[in-house]
Formats: sequence, structure tokens, C-alpha cells
Amino acid sequence: MRSMLAGFTTRGRAFVAAGAAAGVLGLGLGQRTLLSIGGVLIILPVLSVLAASRTRYRITWARAITPARVPAGHTASVSIQLDNVSRLPTGLLLAEDTVPYSIGSRPRFILDRIEPGGSRRLSYPIQPDHRGKFVIGPLHVRVADAFGLAKVGSTAAPPVTLVVTPAVTALPHTSLAGSWLGEGDARASTAAAAGEDDVVPRSYRDGDELRRVHWRSTARYGELMVRREEQRWRNRAVLFLDTRLGAHGGRGPASSFEYAVSAAASIGVHLAREEMDTEFVTDMGKAVAPGSFEDVLLDTLAVIRPSRNATLSSGLAQLPGDTSGLFIVVAGHLTAGQARELATARRASGPAMALLLAVSTWTADRPGLAASGETDEAARVLTAAGWRVATVTADMPLSVAWDVLNRAHLARGGPATARAAAGPDSGARAPAGAVAGAAAGAAGPAVETGGPAAGATPPTGAGANR
Repeated sequence: MRSMLAGFTTRGRAFVAAGAAAGVLGLGLGQRTLLSIGGVLIILPVLSVLAASRTRYRITWARAITPARVPAGHTASVSIQLDNVSRLPTGLLLAEDTVPYSIGSRPRFILDRIEPGGSRRLSYPIQPDHRGKFVIGPLHVRVADAFGLAKVGSTAAPPVTLVVTPAVTALPHTSLAGSWLGEGDARASTAAAAGEDDVVPRSYRDGDELRRVHWRSTARYGELMVRREEQRWRNRAVLFLDTRLGAHGGRGPASSFEYAVSAAASIGVHLAREEMDTEFVTDMGKAVAPGSFEDVLLDTLAVIRPSRNATLSSGLAQLPGDTSGLFIVVAGHLTAGQARELATARRASGPAMALLLAVSTWTADRPGLAASGETDEAARVLTAAGWRVATVTADMPLSVAWDVLNRAHLARGGPATARAAAGPDSGARAPAGAVAGAAAGAAGPAVETGGPAAGATPPTGAGANR
């Protein structure tokens, strides 16, 4: 009886209720006509349920989500194909897919009938606004009668998981050129400072590409010399993300934590597409999973949550022993002591850079208004250790902060603000002091050619640091 009642539609239940009322009135008033009408109103939905439940058909299904991993704010397409593999046509079908309410309403479809051997394709878009892993499905298919009084359902198309990653900002290819990774002579000089032996040129061999000819060594030795193929440090990078709850401010998607997660995703994807061998580490430890670095990074960041750690020690202890190459840190609020701990963890030579979030701007009434000197001490410590440091405010796009950080070596003649480095048409205005001032006399672990001559005065003020 309960299963039959569950098979009634709203219209079917209304028919049953009206039939019962008509029957009671007919009995009370002695009106046989009303009693007959009541009986018909009750019997019709019951017969509809019995007819729908006896429908013999078999449906197979296939579900696909394209793409299976999508950045927050982007659209994915869900498609479901239903095939009738029975010898009989189906009746009227009602299909409803299960979608989390946080990313959209449940789509519903009405299929008139599916002929024997026929198929129907259902599709709909979804646009999740926040990162995470969401279960899409299952699909519920119900057989309905022609009067809409009954529906008997079954479950089809089992659920699949949609991975929604943080928003990924495309970073320019030039951001890792020249003084960062080293190109030409700069690359050789920097690698030499890092202690790599493979930068020593060798004699030309048949099949070597002309672009690898090292002309300075050729002139010195009197024979054609080429650079060695291996630049091991050049292909390495470590990306470190500060996830400490106490180091971030703001709430929800507009918090500094979500900005940091998006920044880590953007930088990590950029490094992966630059074909760098990258490791991802947080204050909780190293992210280890099968698959490519980009896949592991995005899957990890899709579900990452703020940690309860008070310090960075746990994560810094798991940094690789040989940290030559790039070392990139996205950090929330750092004290001077934590900045020293971070600088000390850099146990090998190579470029190091940090994006320091001015967390107060995510909690202030005006996003660009930072507390005075909020990041000065941490920036001063890291700069003295040879790092390049940029302070990021809530109203600064990541592309602007990244551009400022990587244009720092161009600003040796004087101060450069974030707005100047981004260009007049960038559409984003960064406050003065958005990039920490340079430190004088810092002996950085990485050596660049083409830098200022010895004794030259470094830029001061709002310019980016080295």
C-alpha cells in the first residue's frame, strides 16, 4: 500500500482525496451517483500505478562531464545518454538528475517515448561558483501514465564526481625568463653560482643544435663549443603555500585564504606548463599522489582547508634536501621570526621569491587600505636573505602582483610601484608600498649577470625587492 501511494503524482493524490470525499458524501447523503463518482476517482489512479509498474523495458545509460575538472566560475557540461535495449517502446518518461543545491537546481526532462533500440541524449550546463568536489547524480527515471496520475521510478546513471578547482589566472610566459630561470649567459652564471658542474661547455659534436653554441667559449678555446644539455637546477621548483588559519583574514570566497589558494594554483599551473619539475608543499606537509604535478596540485587545492598550525615548521621540515632552482612562497601574515625560519629553510642556492598577503586589507572596509607596516618586518628579513618580495593587497589582481615581482630586476634605477609595473591600462591600482622596499648590501644566494655594478645604490621605496 505504501509503495502504491508513493507512485501517485500530486494529481493522482488529489484524485484519490476527491474520490474519498465524494464517497463519504455519497454515503452520508444517500446519493449513489456521488458514490460512483468517488469510486471512479479512486480506481483511476490505482489502475495507472499498476499499469506503469508493469511496463517492461530495459534502459542502459552513459554519463559524461566535460571537462571533469573545471575552475570555479567556469561552465561544465553534463551529458547523459539513455538507450532502450528492450523490444518494447517505453511510455512517458520523467528524468531528474541529482545536483548539489550549492551549485544549481536539479534539471528535469520529459521524454515522450523511446522506441525499441532508440536512444535519447540529455544535457545541461552547471557553473559552480566555489571550489570543491561535488557528486553529480544519480539520475532518477520515472515512467508516467498518459493522465499524469502515477509515476513509477528507478535509478539510472550512477553518480560521478566533478572537481572544481580554484580560479586559475594565466600568467605571462616572460615571467620566468631572463633573470629568474636564466637565459643565455645569465643562465650559465646563475647555475655556476648554484654549484652545478654541467654548465661547463663541451666540444661540438655532430647533431648538436646551433642555438646551443656558446660563442664566448668558442672564442676562448679556438674551437666550436656548446652548452651541455643538462641544466638540472633550471627544471626544478618548490611551491610553498601557507594555509594557517591564524595567518589569514576575511570570510568565504573573498578571504585572503582563497586568494592564496588561487595564487598557488595559478603559479603551479604556470610552472607545470613551463615544463618544470615542481613539488607542492604546505605548512601541513608535502602533497604526494599519483599523476602529473598539475593534476595533483589542482586536486589538492580543490579541497584544501585552513590548518590549525601556529607555525610553518611542519611544512618546512619536509622541503626537499636539494632545493636548488626556484623557491616560491605564497604566505599570509608572517612575523619576523617566522620569516627568518622561512629564509633559513632555504638550504641551497637559487632564486627565491615570496608573495606576502597584507591580510588586513581583506578585513578592512576599504580593500586597498592596509595596516601600516603590516608586512615590513617579514619583507625586510626575506629581502636581506636575497629573496624578492611583493606585498599583495585585496584589490590587487594576481597578474599585477606577479608582473611586479618579475619586473623587479628592471627597476634598478629607481622605485617602481605596482601600478607603474602593470602599465597605465591594467585597470588595477595598487597602493604605494605594495611591493616591499629593497635591502642594501644583501648577498643573495643566486647570482645574476647584467645586474647593477658593485656599489650601485639599489632602488628604495615602493619598488620590488631582490
